Amino acid sequence: MAGRIDARLQELGIELPEAAAPVANYVPYVIDNKQLWIAGQVPFWQGAIKYTGIVGQDVTLEDAVDAARVCALNILAQTKAALGDLDRVARIIKLGGFVNGVPGFTDQPKVINGASDLLVEIFGDKGLHARSAVGAHGLPLGVPVEVDAVIAIE
Repeated sequence: MAGRIDARLQELGIELPEAAAPVANYVPYVIDNKQLWIAGQVPFWQGAIKYTGIVGQDVTLEDAVDAARVCALNILAQTKAALGDLDRVARIIKLGGFVNGVPGFTDQPKVINGASDLLVEIFGDKGLHARSAVGAHGLPLGVPVEVDAVIAIE
């Protein structure tokens, strides 16, 4: 039987990817008391990196926003792998967003809105969160965006 959040995903026509395995010496998530810490997720979609490059050079702002959205979908995939049921999410506490943009690029908040907007669309008020949106000179695997999360769980 599908839970509330699974039903909401279906209603929105959103498919979650498979939870990606780590590419270095870390675990994809850690549960500590009533918090789930999700390691940085990149725009990995069904076995392949969907976006690579630098925002404002190789990647448009619109594609960077979509990359952040894909990162959020991967956060949800890791959350489901950790908890078994997305209904156990009590609240999205914080996102950390990293954007590899050209020198002088200052639209990091617009990019990370791709992740933030998706989580609010899915979880409503429980999806409202604190966050950072930071410029980064280079990200793993040449991706333009990486997002991590802290999630309160029931």
